[in-house]
Amino acid sequence: MNKEQNRRRFMSLAGGGFAATVGMRWVGAAFADPQEPDLIVYNAKIQTVDNAMPKAQAFAVRSGRFVAVGSNDIKNLAGKKTQSYDAKGMMIVPGFIDAHNHGGGEGLLYDVLVGNPYEVELVSIDSIVGKLKAKAQTLPPGTWVEGFFLDDTKLKDKRPLNVDDLDKATTDHPVAVHHRGGHTAFVNSKAFHMAGITKNTPNPFGGTYDKDQNGELNGRVTDRAQATLEKIGNREIVSPAQKEKRVLNGVAFISKKFVQYGLTTVHHNEVGVLEAMQEQRLRGNLLHRVSYEVSGDLLEAMISTGIETGFGDEWIRLGATFEHTVDGSLSERTMAMSRPYIGISPPYKGNLTETQDDLSAWCERVHRANIRLNCHANGDVAIDRTLTAYERALKLYPRADARPKITHCSMINDELLRRMKAINAVPAMFSTYPYYNSDKFHFYGEEMMRHMIAFRTTIDAGIVPAAGSDFGPGPFAPLMAIQAMVTRTGWNGEIWGANQKITLDEAIGVNTINGAYNAREEQDKGSVTVGKLADYVILADDLHTVAPSKIKDVKIVRTVVGGRTAYQA
Repeated sequence: MNKEQNRRRFMSLAGGGFAATVGMRWVGAAFADPQEPDLIVYNAKIQTVDNAMPKAQAFAVRSGRFVAVGSNDIKNLAGKKTQSYDAKGMMIVPGFIDAHNHGGGEGLLYDVLVGNPYEVELVSIDSIVGKLKAKAQTLPPGTWVEGFFLDDTKLKDKRPLNVDDLDKATTDHPVAVHHRGGHTAFVNSKAFHMAGITKNTPNPFGGTYDKDQNGELNGRVTDRAQATLEKIGNREIVSPAQKEKRVLNGVAFISKKFVQYGLTTVHHNEVGVLEAMQEQRLRGNLLHRVSYEVSGDLLEAMISTGIETGFGDEWIRLGATFEHTVDGSLSERTMAMSRPYIGISPPYKGNLTETQDDLSAWCERVHRANIRLNCHANGDVAIDRTLTAYERALKLYPRADARPKITHCSMINDELLRRMKAINAVPAMFSTYPYYNSDKFHFYGEEMMRHMIAFRTTIDAGIVPAAGSDFGPGPFAPLMAIQAMVTRTGWNGEIWGANQKITLDEAIGVNTINGAYNAREEQDKGSVTVGKLADYVILADDLHTVAPSKIKDVKIVRTVVGGRTAYQA
């Protein structure tokens, strides 16, 4: 039987709702009309992340979706207009999904970057001061000079940045260097003076003005204590037209970066970029899919107009809320814990940034509007408060399959796990941190790290954890995340919380189907399954055969979104 006869026979069988070809899967209506596939990929090692068929050799795509998955016999479906791709034994996985990301891109193009956003790189304090000094020369006195993507444990000097360092950059401008974690800043004397902050100023609720061993301000400001500084000084003037162009350029830039690393869907926590995403989609420059997590005026508009989570389409959809912050940061050591940090004096247990009453009221109001809840809760104390608010809201207004989201959910215990399971809370946990931030874990110690970023424990408890890079705080490379989950080994060779290791196949699932589940999109994406969106990544090497310590270095050959190549090496 020739190829055309084989194709016609398959069409008639599929149109009749039968599945007669060994090793293939499809839905009955997949070929109900005589149209041929747009694309066939064959000779591949396909990790489908579909339990019904975990492995495959080939698949066919039509109109942006998988229409057949199975053996190389799928090649017989090719018609005159079908494109074919010989994968030559390369590994293919579903498109990676980042369930928590702040990547708008504008800052990456236009801000002063004092650290490497994407990889581990040690920098010097002199280099930071030099960049700030150069920026200060372009701005009038009294205008803020700001640096971004500082990582305090990635300094060659092996000591913290301080107020004296920043005074060397300028004494005429307030200076702030923002930690990439987003919860702390380091400022100069001018900034403190303009804000009226002295060593005798009391710490506000939810934040601190840190001091050195002599009781003097050392320049570090944490969490809600930054609010006073934000009210003083002038900002660099950017016209509305310039701002619009910057945001548009940022969206296009970060979208290219995402697909370069294999991300096909990103849950965006980035205020003020939704319109730019829509515009770049119309221009053909939005290369990845978006679950947009709302806050501020947009959240209020949704509540007032009755728009619920899920509004949108397969490219841009309104997801859960923006992370409603309950406590501080893991990487900056300000998250709210029941035990004190190691090596910090006086004893310190982190910052709660929301009262229980305010948190509960917010959750009730948002959940009542049928908008999915999402709170930033790192420490066990913050997770406890978040679950209390979620449980109350769900009891007051029962909703089927609510899946309230907990962003980070870093430190867990058995009781918290029980409560999470009971309401089917879905955590988006730090993905790249065990590799990228291993140099910070000594502040917690091994005993605590056995309960942190707990992929093994949550999976075993029947909870569905997703990968949330939290970029900028963490790099967003999915392969770095997979390596971190499999090895729990940091860039510096340190291993923390080895009991939380998961298998390679589990790690691939966390970065694909679990991310889809986190947004209630598992029927549409997250696996190579007939009927789902044809989002996939081609890898140069089989992750099962490379050394676990080399997973992050495997080359992304091609990223495909909806059957179309979004990135090619």
